[in-house]
Amino acid sequence: MIKEKLSLVPMLPGCYLMKNDKGVIIYVGKAKKLKNRLNSYFNRTHTGKTKMLVSEIADFDYIVTSSELEAFILEINLIKKYDPHYNILLRDDKSYPYIEFKIDKYPSLVVKREINVNKKNKNLYGPYPNSYAARRLVNLINRLYPLKKCEGLPKKECLYYHIGECLGYCIHRNLNPTEMIEEIKDILNGHDEILINKINEKININAENLNYEVALELKQELDYIKVVFEKQKVELNDGVNRDIFNYYVEDGYISIVVFFIRNGKLLGDKKNIFPLVDEVNETLEYYIVNFYSKKNIPPKEVIVPGNLDVNLLNSIIDAKVISISRGKKKHLFDLAGTNAKINFDNNKKMAYKDNERNFEACKELGKLVGLDNLTVIESFDNAHLFGTFTVSGMVTFIDGEPSKKDYRKFKISAEQNNDAASMKEILYRRYQKALMNKTRIPDMILVDGGIIQINACKEVLSSLCLNIKVCGLAKDDKHSLSELIDGDTLVAYKIDKRSNVFYLLTRISDEVHRFTINYHRQIRSKGNIQSVLDNIEGIGAVRRKELIKKFGSLKNIKEASLEELNEILPENVSNKLIDYLKNM
Repeated sequence: MIKEKLSLVPMLPGCYLMKNDKGVIIYVGKAKKLKNRLNSYFNRTHTGKTKMLVSEIADFDYIVTSSELEAFILEINLIKKYDPHYNILLRDDKSYPYIEFKIDKYPSLVVKREINVNKKNKNLYGPYPNSYAARRLVNLINRLYPLKKCEGLPKKECLYYHIGECLGYCIHRNLNPTEMIEEIKDILNGHDEILINKINEKININAENLNYEVALELKQELDYIKVVFEKQKVELNDGVNRDIFNYYVEDGYISIVVFFIRNGKLLGDKKNIFPLVDEVNETLEYYIVNFYSKKNIPPKEVIVPGNLDVNLLNSIIDAKVISISRGKKKHLFDLAGTNAKINFDNNKKMAYKDNERNFEACKELGKLVGLDNLTVIESFDNAHLFGTFTVSGMVTFIDGEPSKKDYRKFKISAEQNNDAASMKEILYRRYQKALMNKTRIPDMILVDGGIIQINACKEVLSSLCLNIKVCGLAKDDKHSLSELIDGDTLVAYKIDKRSNVFYLLTRISDEVHRFTINYHRQIRSKGNIQSVLDNIEGIGAVRRKELIKKFGSLKNIKEASLEELNEILPENVSNKLIDYLKNM
């Protein structure tokens, strides 16, 4: 059937969708010429992940577009819609920290990971290589400049005001910190000399006042800053923010490196190794577009390898995308390529080992319970406190690797100390929604428990007419995984603790437990706020919800000023709340 369909494919741009024997879309790609690309999958020898992909293809569809740009945009939308298994391999959920300079009412600095790339972010600086580097710079600037540091707006000045590290925004209303704001902006924009001069000035002041410990701390900060700035030196002095992408390919893997250059300084880099499924240029183009789609702000200029379609990338990314062949930029581009090869050499053994181990574990587990193709596993766990704050969590593992984008949290609608009833509720909610939205169904469901939990799960699946393999995890008296219970036969398989299967199942069990317990702690924390607020006359469900949304914790509510509370509550109710919290 595939050969007959291939003969009908046109030599036009478009997207193709690969399907397995269950009709599930497992890969989405684009091509300038659909016929050539689709033929390449079935008429040549492949290795690695591409070989695995081709072995699973039972059918394919394609959509013809008027241009490659249209095909690229369609590909991105189709991947978002279907979340195909082999496209997930290129996903990188890590976000990088930025420093935000808030100057709306009072100047303050915060480190942010979650940003809106579609919003005009004039006062965001970065990305920084890690949170430590960003926070250390924020802490240093806070020591050098009297910015607002406390949460909320206290009624009276705090310690920071008395030691000269805050202007006292809570008691002084007509402050004009314009000069300080401009200096800090210059520092964040890479003017090292301002920061170094400021540190030296503070060192001298503290030394003259015999504050030798503080002077020594600042001296250590100065040494750290000088080392960082020395490492950040690059040959470009044009002040342009740019990212540089380069790669290295070997043995079915692609190593990608991104250099973050801001105001002529190399702030850091990003390294990834992925199994190569598609053509190199297609893989890189998708990676670069996806890199800027959610988590990272495009700089003014993006430098990419010459084998990519620059015009295509320029049409999608809000930046000037170029390739270069000579000069100082080419030197940095080549340096990124060298780093990509070094990253591959340093991590290839680990990448091979992890992929092989995970693949073998899935293969062995599938064989054990009678599944020919085991790719997606979803696992559930419950948590409660004496029947209260009952929650459940679900984690997803794909090819033996956690897919955190697919994790789900469930708050149980009725407080109950009944694991089976809780399991039924969350499973019904999870898979009824999956059926309605036509999203991916797992190959296996793992429940933390024995026959009672398995039967509860199978009862729900039967009511939804779903045929999914269900297995239970039994543990010994030391709370270590000991048996896997097949939900169809109820046979309990002893798991060798030295096997790949034991390694995989233990990782899944530990991860779902960790994820669920963390969510339970969050709910309990919010529940504590709720129970306290319920004791205040004049605070009903609506006001309680607004207070929790605005302040998030009892600590923040306690530190809030009367004016801030009055934005939600009448003044007499605010006073009752303040008095109650003081006497707690």
